Amino acid sequence: FFFFFFPSAWIKVEQLKPYHPHKEEMIKINKGKRFQQAVDAVEEFLRKTKGKDQASSHNSNEEKNRRNSSEERGKQSAVEEKRKASLSEGKLKKGTEEGKKRVSSVSSERGSKSPLKRAQDQSPRKRGRPPKDEKDLTIPESSTVKRVMTGTVAGFKWPPSVSEPVKDSDPHFHHFLLSQTEKPAVCYQAITKKLKVCEEETGSTSIQAADSTAVNGSITPTDKKIGFLGLGLMGSGIVSNLLKMGHTVTVWNRTAEKCDLFIQEGARLGRTPAEVVSTCDITFACVSDPKAAKDLVLGPSGVLQGIRPGKCYVDMSTVDADTVTELAQVIVSRGGRFLEAPVSGNQQLSNDGMLVILAAGDRGLYEDCSSCFQAMGKTSFFLGEVGNAAKMMLIVNMVQGSFMATIAEGLTLAQVTGQSQQTLLDILNQGQLASIFLDQKCQNILQGNFKPDFYLKYIQKDLRLAIALGDSVNHPTPMAAAANEVYKRAKALDQSDNDMSAVYRAYIH
Repeated sequence: FFFFFFPSAWIKVEQLKPYHPHKEEMIKINKGKRFQQAVDAVEEFLRKTKGKDQASSHNSNEEKNRRNSSEERGKQSAVEEKRKASLSEGKLKKGTEEGKKRVSSVSSERGSKSPLKRAQDQSPRKRGRPPKDEKDLTIPESSTVKRVMTGTVAGFKWPPSVSEPVKDSDPHFHHFLLSQTEKPAVCYQAITKKLKVCEEETGSTSIQAADSTAVNGSITPTDKKIGFLGLGLMGSGIVSNLLKMGHTVTVWNRTAEKCDLFIQEGARLGRTPAEVVSTCDITFACVSDPKAAKDLVLGPSGVLQGIRPGKCYVDMSTVDADTVTELAQVIVSRGGRFLEAPVSGNQQLSNDGMLVILAAGDRGLYEDCSSCFQAMGKTSFFLGEVGNAAKMMLIVNMVQGSFMATIAEGLTLAQVTGQSQQTLLDILNQGQLASIFLDQKCQNILQGNFKPDFYLKYIQKDLRLAIALGDSVNHPTPMAAAANEVYKRAKALDQSDNDMSAVYRAYIH
């Protein structure tokens, strides 16, 4: 079969295609070197397998012929012995004592060897011994194999394992599977001897979500009413997936027209943030920056006016720890429950329901959000008290933003020194830096396509906040500071509303 491992989606059964009928078609569509190498590897494997099957068949036929020949000789020998017995019947009495001695001698000789030893002696050569290259079919463990096992393979339906029953989730242990599905069974022993599910190898405080893009019944939506405030690049994809997975959602956006599409998909319309919070059990919000997050809660007809005891508020915006702590205090002061849950990803990952969610605050609310987190993300981490998720999110985006600036710098240096930018990308894609992020952002630059997947102005905001975080603990952040200056120059060149990869233009002006 051809397996397509998309960067942000699960494999569905209908996406699997038989190898031979679709071979030519797929080769024509996919002309890359990697794909051709994969096809060559498949062909080589098939040739080896065919050769082994033929050798096995040949050996089997030889063995069958030898067995038939042996049986024929046995029959002829039996007939001959019968004839001799009839001729010598009259002499039996005379030679009884001698016959007994001979029989005793033969029996003694035969009895000295075990049945297994006799069978080995009768065999013309040792059969059934595998060739040297079949001795160990285990696959060497690698980071790629680990990623495949902990990601895509988890979406398949493996045969149930009798020896490995499903373990109930421990409510006092941070790491458990939301999908509540069985672990992969040992259906291919040679492979699974080497592969270990991520849950067993790591001690991270994470929730692994099930296949959130396929309606396969693995996600049971909460019966709580869900509200969502903010329908930007990230929020739109999140709401769409909440609706697809059967959640009851009420939406609000500062620009009301953005709500229309979701109303058509079954969402309800909230006229103000306060109204959404007052009519829903759990309200999520995802806005652009600290100012927008504060205005949403503290402004006219804001979230705080709809908070009553028991109402829940989850802020998914990427902001600084001070801002999120302030919001938590005012929500809790009104009897509400608060959770911060910023998300790592981009528009495509949001649309695919494959975000990484970093949460902190009310642990009970975190668990109440489990079906929502399953719908919108592939993994959720609980990081403890309020402020921890904000700090971690800024550090993640600081690394990402600095890396993007370095990619742009490398591509421009290649250009001005007469080197091929495409060749540079090909080399990087074959090395240790190879990643979906690297490939996508370089392709944006090579094609001059800066349609926003993660706004440049937002990554610059996150770099600024990360530098301030470093300053607050007297920790140097020189790489982030240098990258921040490049993004500031890109903003001055009117690249704010383009994708973060447009930082490339800061180097060519």
